[in-house]
Amino acid sequence: MEENKQAQENEKDVVEEVEDVEQEIVEETDREDDQSTSGSKVEALQKEKDEVYQRLLRVQAEYDNFRKRTQKEKEAERKYRSQSLITELLPVVDNFERALQTDVNGDGAKQFVDGIKMVYRQLSDALEKEGVEVIPTKGEAFDPHLHQAVMQVEDDQYDSNVVVEELQKGYKLKDRVIRPAMVKVNQ
Repeated sequence: MEENKQAQENEKDVVEEVEDVEQEIVEETDREDDQSTSGSKVEALQKEKDEVYQRLLRVQAEYDNFRKRTQKEKEAERKYRSQSLITELLPVVDNFERALQTDVNGDGAKQFVDGIKMVYRQLSDALEKEGVEVIPTKGEAFDPHLHQAVMQVEDDQYDSNVVVEELQKGYKLKDRVIRPAMVKVNQ
């Protein structure tokens, strides 16, 4: 905001300078007509006017660049505003998934697990609405931007450089990787 005011003040100063130089040129031209002085002063004033005009153009360009840059920064901030919260919630999602993998016996325990499943679904839906996606892994070609290879195995069922197993889910927020998927990769 302060840079914006500074750019506007610089622009005003340059405009005023251009106007002053133009006035000097007019006055000098009038004097020259009256006094028949040499054209070197007029040329010098015209050159100075051109320099001030070029400075004005540069200040305007700088101001436009500043405005565009701040607009892009604001858009990125809006797009990824929930990233820190999502990063904090991913371990919670992991723990829910682990809890849902346990075997239960008895009606009371099954009802408890059903309640956990509902909470997990609500949390997953909320993350999905914010733009969180699970990174696909098993059977996919290894991508170092999306996957983190923690092991290499030799398996004839898979082609070379293909993900064999997912050890930990990876997540993206819109187009940004929040956490890469930990995977086993075929050699």
